[in-house]
Amino acid sequence: MKSILGIGNALTDILAVLPDDSLLQKFHLPKGSMQHVDSETGDRIWHALKPLGVKYVAGGSAANTITCTAIFGMPSSFIGKIGEDELGLLFKSDQEQYGVRTTLLKSEKSSGRSMVFVSGGNAERTFAVYLGAALDLGPDDLKPEYFEGHDYFHIEGYLVQNQAVIRKAVELARAAGCIISLDMASYNVVESNEAFLHDIVDRYVDIVFANETEARAFTKLPDAQSALDEISRHCKIAIVKVGKNGSYVKSGDEQYHIEPWPADPVDATGAGDTYAAGFLYAHSLGMPLKVCGEIGSIIAAKVVEVIGTKIDIPRWRDAKQEIRELIAANTK
Repeated sequence: MKSILGIGNALTDILAVLPDDSLLQKFHLPKGSMQHVDSETGDRIWHALKPLGVKYVAGGSAANTITCTAIFGMPSSFIGKIGEDELGLLFKSDQEQYGVRTTLLKSEKSSGRSMVFVSGGNAERTFAVYLGAALDLGPDDLKPEYFEGHDYFHIEGYLVQNQAVIRKAVELARAAGCIISLDMASYNVVESNEAFLHDIVDRYVDIVFANETEARAFTKLPDAQSALDEISRHCKIAIVKVGKNGSYVKSGDEQYHIEPWPADPVDATGAGDTYAAGFLYAHSLGMPLKVCGEIGSIIAAKVVEVIGTKIDIPRWRDAKQEIRELIAANTK
């Protein structure tokens, strides 16, 4: 089976379901955004969340995707940076229990954490992120041997706070012959790094994952369809996710609207990450473009039914059965 390598911010998600938006307003966090915070602010938010009841889960966008590809059975590896602390150990053990081969470099800073606020009827996510050790990952940390032998390389847009790391990583991945995929991550990340992301997509990236707001930020076009068309001109495969309305996938002149898989959503955290995992897994099997999108949709539907980014065993069992049936129907 083909293998995949991911690189991203090694973060522990601290999840809290909010009764209203007052906490977001208190810390000046725009609903649906991803904001970086310093250590002091991160501690204040953490202490404010604790009375609500929180859940700790090893996370980070690319790490979530790579964990899922490992569960699918793909040989999966991850590069990141952690601190010598409890959160770092939690992250490492979580990845390895799912079979991910980790290259986790060490920093003197504390391990990064992502405080995830789940709010509103559509379970919208707002992130306050203290990167800590993750921010210390530098281009000199990356070695060609980390990339050799992998068929796919997946990178998260959140890593764009260090453009030199992304540039070195995609150069090494291209030299190793990897198919390179990029998850745009967040509309404000795209807005702040527009020129750099355009350059990276044009020169290195084969597969782009974006939601509707990220796609609009990247293309400056008003709707998902026009944004999809524009992104597809710059890479081999473009995917634009439109939430409860499913997703659009396009490669050249081939395009499909992928219906959302039935779900009872309680938390949208990780939906995009798991969609990417399903899509890349199906792509690695040589499945048609439409089936890749459908498999992404199946697995994304499972993660929105749980709090956090980890799908439980019964839902994984259901997902794998549904995916096996879909693959069988398309290989007769």
